[in-house]
Amino acid sequence: MILSLVAGVVIVLGLVGVVSQVLPGLVVVLAGVAVWAIPRGDALGWWVFGIAAALLVIGSIVKYTIPGKQLKDAGVPGRSLLLGAVLGIIGFFVIPVIGLFLGFVLGVYLAELARLGSSAQAWPSTKHALRAVGWSIVIELAAGLLMTAAWITGLVLA
Repeated sequence: MILSLVAGVVIVLGLVGVVSQVLPGLVVVLAGVAVWAIPRGDALGWWVFGIAAALLVIGSIVKYTIPGKQLKDAGVPGRSLLLGAVLGIIGFFVIPVIGLFLGFVLGVYLAELARLGSSAQAWPSTKHALRAVGWSIVIELAAGLLMTAAWITGLVLA
């Protein structure tokens, strides 16, 4: 009972991490599932853990491929995304929680402004980057919720 409660708290913390982008959300959700599954030492626990781990891998792959393809199709070059990532990391430390997001957007905007020469042309690329970040979070949250559903199913079956 205590392990189930601790697992639930860790899983919720992971889901919050997915939305806030402060913690490695899916990894924390998997850790929560592991807190419940591994001490059980039975087939059900290992199946639930295996399903959650597979969902983490699939979610992580899809999280990058779909938004990445959208950005490539929109013509946003990789170097703009790289500058966005660098400024996002800096922003994370300068302004906790929202700095990652703000730094990424600013980085993409500045890179596109330098590349295209005008704000009117840079802003559409920045909007595409924002949309891609949104899709990335939605995809990661869906994977986290599916992992949570696998754990809840294990609780019900136990």
